[in-house]
Amino acid sequence: MPDTKTHKRSERLQILLATAELEAIDDWRYDHHIPSRAAAIRVLLRRGLESQNLEDPADNAETSEYSVVDKPLSYERPA
Repeated sequence: MPDTKTHKRSERLQILLATAELEAIDDWRYDHHIPSRAAAIRVLLRRGLESQNLEDPADNAETSEYSVVDKPLSYERPA
């Protein structure tokens, strides 16, 4: 793992997730005893970047076609 003490985090990333996607990330985080949601997302990003066995995304896919979970999602904001 990189030495985060010498690399200050200064960039913010904002994404919208459906409730089911966030629940999947949080469930994974708790199952793996990760101290924070941000740390869990960093681990998952690192694993994804290192993965060689995944199919490439389709050309010209819409952003809504990319999901964390394999089920239909609703991106409506709660009332």
